[in-house]
Amino acid sequence: MSEPTHPVLRRATAEGIGTATLVATVVGSGIMATRLSADIGLQLLINALATVAALAVLIWSLGPVSGAHFNPAVTLVAASRRELAWAEAGLYVAAQVLGAVAGTVVAHLMYGLPAITASTHVRTGAGQWLGEVVATAGLLSLIGALTRTGNGRLGPALVPAWIGAAYFFTSSTSFANPAVTIGRSVTDSFSGIAPGSVLGFVAAQLVGAALGAALTELFHPRTGIPEPLDLPAPVHER
Repeated sequence: MSEPTHPVLRRATAEGIGTATLVATVVGSGIMATRLSADIGLQLLINALATVAALAVLIWSLGPVSGAHFNPAVTLVAASRRELAWAEAGLYVAAQVLGAVAGTVVAHLMYGLPAITASTHVRTGAGQWLGEVVATAGLLSLIGALTRTGNGRLGPALVPAWIGAAYFFTSSTSFANPAVTIGRSVTDSFSGIAPGSVLGFVAAQLVGAALGAALTELFHPRTGIPEPLDLPAPVHER
């Protein structure tokens, strides 16, 4: 099969669309949940189930195109390991952030809300930051384990499983993604995070990403030819 004329643009577009769909799911299901029930526990369960289901579909469908990062933390770790060129990583991150904001806008418009509304939901403090470190470290170490052991095909099942579990056992409800965090800062709905809380969350996520990458090297040291971090490997690398 011949390579597309602009393969990098194609992959970055997949990252943008995937991240937009993920955030639209998080925000939209949160809005729906609050309209269906006043029970906060049930609202969180609805939000988590929708997110897990959408993430599984997105990883399975777009993984062969771009690797289905949908997360600057994943992309930056891949670039630091020289598994992805820094220039392409920059395009991925830009697409992910723009996609995250676009996803929030789409969710708002579906429910007849203003396109963008700054969140008033303050999420801060050592406990929540630690929750983000744990959630992101677990995510990155899982992705590393899947790739280093040649089990990337399990990504569509195990990555959503981790995020779903972390929704309920971490104090922060597991954002674990800088782009998603930014996208959720422009919605004053159930899933929102106040803009002033974004920096602390993103810093904690980057610390968690570094820790997760270190755990991968400890438990699954690289042997032989480096494998890409992508889940699963993009078509052009197969």
